[in-house]
Amino acid sequence: MEVNSSPNAVRALIQQARREGAIAGVVPTMGALHAGHASLIEAARKDCDYVVSTIFVNPTQFGPNEDIDRYPRTLDDDLQKCEAAGADLVFTPDTSQMYLPDAESDVRVTGLTQKLEGERRPGHFDGVTTVVAKLFNITVPDKAYFGQKDYQQQLVIRRMVMDLDWGIEIVTCPIIREADGLAMSSRNRYLSAEDRQRSLVLHRSLMLAEQLAAAGIRTAEIAARMSRLIEAEDGVELDYAVVVDRSTLVPAADDAETGVALLAAKLGKTRLIDNQELRFR
Repeated sequence: MEVNSSPNAVRALIQQARREGAIAGVVPTMGALHAGHASLIEAARKDCDYVVSTIFVNPTQFGPNEDIDRYPRTLDDDLQKCEAAGADLVFTPDTSQMYLPDAESDVRVTGLTQKLEGERRPGHFDGVTTVVAKLFNITVPDKAYFGQKDYQQQLVIRRMVMDLDWGIEIVTCPIIREADGLAMSSRNRYLSAEDRQRSLVLHRSLMLAEQLAAAGIRTAEIAARMSRLIEAEDGVELDYAVVVDRSTLVPAADDAETGVALLAAKLGKTRLIDNQELRFR
């Protein structure tokens, strides 16, 4: 496995592989890798001839009161995980290599970015789409792999790729969970022992939503019952629990066949998100 921090060198390596007929896949990450990230690299390894992972803690997607300084940097361990999962190349730029000091351009998706996470984290998705656009331009992939846990993010990226005619296939991979149901996240390591136990109510609420959807309960009632379950747990501050259309994120209609339950909640100083796709009776 090769490790390189130069955008030009990385672009040249991948372009050479593609000239030789390789299908190139990229897995963008912010490091602090866990089994969920490894599953993305492993999925890319099955589909692609040349697999690139990127590790870059992107400052532009953090708000002024968010946790960029606390975000874990574990590069040596991350590189070991990348190699074990089958990456051929890891791109590890620093901020000065990704953003010119006088940069005047960004990439913005409207509509999808104004709801839920975008509404609560102003500017977050502008940072995501700009950095992902730059990573795509550097890594010139045929396919790009993202986790379902960041459900809204993968929708936004799909929209960007479609609108800009990039022709990159976006592959969304299943959520990887701990044995007790908590979705794997780099932020889980921030949880105290007490908050880690309290966090299980998030998965319970999603399982409740799945059961209620299968029983034919109206979508607004599903969201309300999810909210009540989470709010009843001491030490958990609910941000939102909604049942929405899988593509548009507008509230799911009662006659819909499918939808997705999305939630966000804060435990101590740690904010977690999770989701579950639903099939209605």
